[in-house]
Amino acid sequence: MLELKKLKKSYMEPDGGELPILDIPQWSVEAGEQVVVVGASGCGKTTMLHIIAGILRPTSGHVLIDGWDTPLLSEAERDQFRARRIGYVFQTFNLLPGFTAYENVLLGMTFAGDRNDKQRAKSLLERVGLGHRLTHKPGQLSVGEQQRVSVARALANKPKLVLADEPTANVDVGNQQQVIDMLRQTCDEEGVALILVTHAPEVANQFSRIDKLAEVNLVVQRKQQPVLT
Repeated sequence: MLELKKLKKSYMEPDGGELPILDIPQWSVEAGEQVVVVGASGCGKTTMLHIIAGILRPTSGHVLIDGWDTPLLSEAERDQFRARRIGYVFQTFNLLPGFTAYENVLLGMTFAGDRNDKQRAKSLLERVGLGHRLTHKPGQLSVGEQQRVSVARALANKPKLVLADEPTANVDVGNQQQVIDMLRQTCDEEGVALILVTHAPEVANQFSRIDKLAEVNLVVQRKQQPVLT
């Protein structure tokens, strides 16, 4: 379903030098598979998710999703591809403040060019315990409630792949399990692949596949090698 091949990402530093972030020879996720990616801060987890989503373009290499090599697409084509096939749960929610919870979820369908499925939007919000908050705007919701809206929005367009970047980082302990259960159960029921980044062992340990980014990202491995003098 997803395969990264010879994927590299680096940035130019102010002095003209190159700052490598990712160097992944090969990494893949099957259709419907649920994977946790763990690693220390700064090891490239969010950058990898952004490249998979098409938000960032890699310096070189391939991102194959359902046979499409997405870095070859134009920016507009990648936006459309993401809207139709990928759901993204942002750590900072990225909800539109002028719209209600219900409208934010409906917009997830609109961006994909599909007709709004009002019943699905309502059902997803009810599933995360927000059936009584449909008409509330983000500023009227708690942090945990806003994250649950973002989860429902990510699933709105029936994606084939969901990317979740620290989805419980800004959620209180009482709501963390509800967010994880919502993601996992819906992805399982609809055959959606899930890639979840987390620092929390109690979240990661619920998954049968836990990948350490340091083991697939050669940039991290090179940094960990001792300097010989």
